[in-house]
Amino acid sequence: MRLAKYLAQCGIGSRREACRMIEAGRISLNGRIAKHTDPVRLDAASQCLDHIACDGNPITAAEPLAYWVMNKAVGTDCRLLMQDKTSLIHWLPKTPRLYPVGRLDKDSRGLLLLTNDGALSHRLMHPSFAHQKTYHVCLDKPFTDDFIAHMASGVRYNHVQTLPCQVRRLSAVSFEIVLTQGLNRQIRRMAQALGYQVIDLERIALMTLDLRKLAQGELAAGHLRPLTIAEITTLKTALISA
Repeated sequence: MRLAKYLAQCGIGSRREACRMIEAGRISLNGRIAKHTDPVRLDAASQCLDHIACDGNPITAAEPLAYWVMNKAVGTDCRLLMQDKTSLIHWLPKTPRLYPVGRLDKDSRGLLLLTNDGALSHRLMHPSFAHQKTYHVCLDKPFTDDFIAHMASGVRYNHVQTLPCQVRRLSAVSFEIVLTQGLNRQIRRMAQALGYQVIDLERIALMTLDLRKLAQGELAAGHLRPLTIAEITTLKTALISA
């Protein structure tokens, strides 16, 4: 098995995060600095035959895969920094080790998927898979239909051209947008390029997961829970068929 894939299955983060750790020289394999091309040897019971460590700390067998959902509140930082009192890490259970699939800005709120399934994280986060993420956005002033058309056709800012997307009006100052990209602060920068400021941004849905339906709308801001077996199955089925 490829080293990055094994590290992701052990719950240290997504496969991409594991690759960054390997590049930074934080992973050792049998007493030496590991390389991306290093294979991990497994026995017939899928137990690792190699000694692998991260920052000198041994990495044990892979944890059972877990899938949780959170209704992130404004002010929570998705970076897992123990020294930051606003960090998401202080809301997560001790076990299993969970990692956010993508991030929401500190000043944004809504649906956040948490898992130790590196393969699933990769499929959801990598732009080549173009999975849908739905947001409700409130602006600082009323907008015209031309604004909706511009947002839907793609906006250029900072030498970036966003892809066409679905946009529909919710009120004089709010709209729903469905993205398949995941650029940093994308919606805020799109709106700013057209002369508006975002004053509230909430992620409503990620593929089959819809915040309005989870726990019949009883998942309060700042709360999290494991996904049900049915919710996990539906999400994985959608990923396979996408």
